[in-house]
Amino acid sequence: MSGKYIFVTGGVCSGLGKGVAASSIGSLLENRGLKVRMIKIDPYINVDPGTMSPYQHGEVYVTDDGAETDLDLGNYSRFTSAPLGRINSVTTGQVYQEVIRREREGRFLGRTVQVIPHITDEIKSRIFRVGDQPEVDVTIIEIGGTVGDIESIPFLETARQFIHDLGRQRVLFVHLTLIPIVSDGEMKTKPTQHSVASLRQIGIQPDILLCRASVPVPEELRRKISLFTNVEDEAVISAYDVHSTVYEIPLIFAEQKLDEIILAKLGFPATSCDLSKWQRVVEAYNAAERRVSIGLVGKYTELLDSYKSIYEALYHGGIDNHCQIELVKVDSDQLSDGAEGGLEEILSGLDGILIPGGFGQRGIEGMIQAAGYARRNRLPCFGICLGMQVMVIEYARGVLGWEDASSSEFSPESKHAVVSLLEDQIDVKAYGGTMRLGASPSRVVPGTKLHEIYGRTEISERHRHRYEVANVFREDLVKAGLIFSAFTPDNSLVEASEWPDHPWGIGVQYHPEFKSKPIAPHPLFSAFVAACMGNESS
Repeated sequence: MSGKYIFVTGGVCSGLGKGVAASSIGSLLENRGLKVRMIKIDPYINVDPGTMSPYQHGEVYVTDDGAETDLDLGNYSRFTSAPLGRINSVTTGQVYQEVIRREREGRFLGRTVQVIPHITDEIKSRIFRVGDQPEVDVTIIEIGGTVGDIESIPFLETARQFIHDLGRQRVLFVHLTLIPIVSDGEMKTKPTQHSVASLRQIGIQPDILLCRASVPVPEELRRKISLFTNVEDEAVISAYDVHSTVYEIPLIFAEQKLDEIILAKLGFPATSCDLSKWQRVVEAYNAAERRVSIGLVGKYTELLDSYKSIYEALYHGGIDNHCQIELVKVDSDQLSDGAEGGLEEILSGLDGILIPGGFGQRGIEGMIQAAGYARRNRLPCFGICLGMQVMVIEYARGVLGWEDASSSEFSPESKHAVVSLLEDQIDVKAYGGTMRLGASPSRVVPGTKLHEIYGRTEISERHRHRYEVANVFREDLVKAGLIFSAFTPDNSLVEASEWPDHPWGIGVQYHPEFKSKPIAPHPLFSAFVAACMGNESS
């Protein structure tokens, strides 16, 4: 074993941005020529977030191999080129499930099964599965939750054991903490001191502190933090709020020589660093003068993280088109009454509408109303997963005149269930991991808008859904003018649809947002934003 390991922990409170911090570190190390791998540890007992409400956990990020994972893997994908899959996501549920399975099989030879060593050994094995590869230089492990949480203790204990197993020269601890500002404008360091003290009680002395604050932390305060936490002055980094784009964070860390400090502490040579790609992204974002207003009509708009990858992919499309994206979150429940005046009032100022994925009946009628408004008013409309299904349902109602058109998910008795369950899913009672998940190929039909956007006929995209366009109604929909522009290779399932005689009305059954990066925007999002720019209401 020759790889080295960086553990990223958080203190004081949750939601400080450990995922972005870990991703930025990974990006900086990649720019130094190192091969990086990323792991997210979530301390909840769920096996994965697949059955959790977006209000509980934010979006579910899907990898090529079909793993339903934490949204921070999306951050890892957007900031680094590290490969991501099932093995890069670890939860308490997975760990205990495996240890209990082995105990039931008698694999522990009658011994008492305990947190130490059996649970911690299982956690180690999952980390080594990723990091103990000859081509890997550094593995970055983000431990979810906050130091002091009872759920995180086994993972922090495992991290502590890495010091003894591998030695200090191969293990580094980065701790993200909060510097609150009280009413008189004074920055307070006491929460950081207590957070580090909690870590040290576990046996972990952080090597680097990332101090989150709304403004840069002054040098005098950083020296005080260094004195009270036993962290070197230069390793106390100011992680202040950015006012442009989150992709500026690697540049902010590099200015404070964070990557140089990490290289020195882990014994890597000080190679050159090329940050030009991040500089170009930030410059393009800041230089954009045009602005387009895009309404996201969804069911979970109250929580920003519910559609994290979609929001980021839209920003990527904006960067690619040199424009700013003004996101307008529209709760689809607001539109469910269907009054045309209400639709006009809420949607009339938008340059485009995006209808994202989701599950369950709540808010569906509002999404259908939004799709109809976009189709009738020739407003660019992008449907993703459920959003595509909604566009097909609306077309069946509005053009074919099937007033009862729906999905069997919402209206099992409908005579025109133009979206229905796959036959092999009808009797499935469990919900975790039973959907069509992960990357699969699709065939794009030449001559369609989709083909023009991709520029090829074979694509691979990631899926996460259980329902499909019903083949029994496919011919009727095509005769009514609806264009199906992509299929599975065997032509058995619809993968994309387009409205005829419309500037930009495209729905896709897959999730293109999961493959978009700021330095390589997904072509569908770039094309959608470009269409919205052509429709600028301002």
